[in-house]
Amino acid sequence: MLNTLTQQPADALLALIKLHNIDPRADKIDLGVGVYRTGQGDTPVFGAIKAAEARLVAEQDSKAYLGPEGDMGFVEKLMPYIFGADSADLGGRIEGMQTPGGTGSLRLALAMVKRAGYSRVLVGKPSWPNHNQICADLGLDVFEFNHATPDGRTDMEALRGALAAAGEGDAILLHGCCHNPTGIDYSNAEWDEIAGLLGASKVLPIIDLAYQGLGLGMEEDAYGLRRVLAQVPEALVSYSCDKNFGLYRDRVGALYVVVGDPADLTKVISNGHALARANWSQPPDHGAAAVRLVLEDEALTAQWLDELHQMRDRMRQVRARLGAAGKTGGVDLTPVGNQHGLFSIIPFTAEQVQAMRAEHGIYFAASGRINVAGLTMGNIDQFLAAVESVTA
Repeated sequence: MLNTLTQQPADALLALIKLHNIDPRADKIDLGVGVYRTGQGDTPVFGAIKAAEARLVAEQDSKAYLGPEGDMGFVEKLMPYIFGADSADLGGRIEGMQTPGGTGSLRLALAMVKRAGYSRVLVGKPSWPNHNQICADLGLDVFEFNHATPDGRTDMEALRGALAAAGEGDAILLHGCCHNPTGIDYSNAEWDEIAGLLGASKVLPIIDLAYQGLGLGMEEDAYGLRRVLAQVPEALVSYSCDKNFGLYRDRVGALYVVVGDPADLTKVISNGHALARANWSQPPDHGAAAVRLVLEDEALTAQWLDELHQMRDRMRQVRARLGAAGKTGGVDLTPVGNQHGLFSIIPFTAEQVQAMRAEHGIYFAASGRINVAGLTMGNIDQFLAAVESVTA
């Protein structure tokens, strides 16, 4: 029966990685892979994580199962950073569980949405491709609205229109910060408006917070999420530690559910546990345990936050350099300087994307999405010269 399956297209990013790897040019640049890189082009393990892992090796006395909820110490230690130190559980309205990365959390959130009777998810476009892919796999309809305008601003008019036309049975998926792939985030004033609109609607918010700390700071990057949660009775929050703890391959994430009545919390989270049991049974423990140890130790927490600050500062420097380049060839890089996180989209044509690869050995997605962390003070002038060359 397996021969009835049809060939699926290759993953575009994996194909891009392969093309970059086989390129023999010594000065090639990879701006496609979505991981942080240092000024030397490395993706390091955090020193705080290394120290926590050493402690795990020395002290962990069992590899027994933890259950579908995972390491609840990890889940709880994250909550003050996500929801605020003053009321991390919103008066007993929040419960969480560990998941395999942010993707596992999103899968679980959308499966719970489907199980709860929702049929449609509003998604700003462009968005991370896996958002729509997970919805499609679960049989959820997707309604797309424009996230950004051509001049690099959020398209609030499109968001207002999408929410005005939505209602009961609809959910909306919002990027909490560091929008992937555009880098174009809502301002605090826009989040204030979004929170009010959601508070007055019956649309369920799903907040994808995959890059907290990589934009303006841990507190600043949580502003929108906290404003929304202050206005709505129910929400789902998908969280990833893959980026802000550098735990990409360890797949460390969490799902949090927010309910209107604390009496409903046990019932709702039990559905998350049941779905997890049917999907992956138990989440992988090592990375989450390392994060928990970091957050339990004041010195390691301070070290982690300092390392995160250094990452954020380096990306701000790269963005400032790109923004200062302004009109380069036929594209204006000015907006990139005001965007946040790992990614930005530069409006290249398909022919220009190919020319950047073929003529200059610079690789990024066909959409024009670049990973700004792939640029360094050593190769950024090469990148700018290539942009001017192919777009002039």
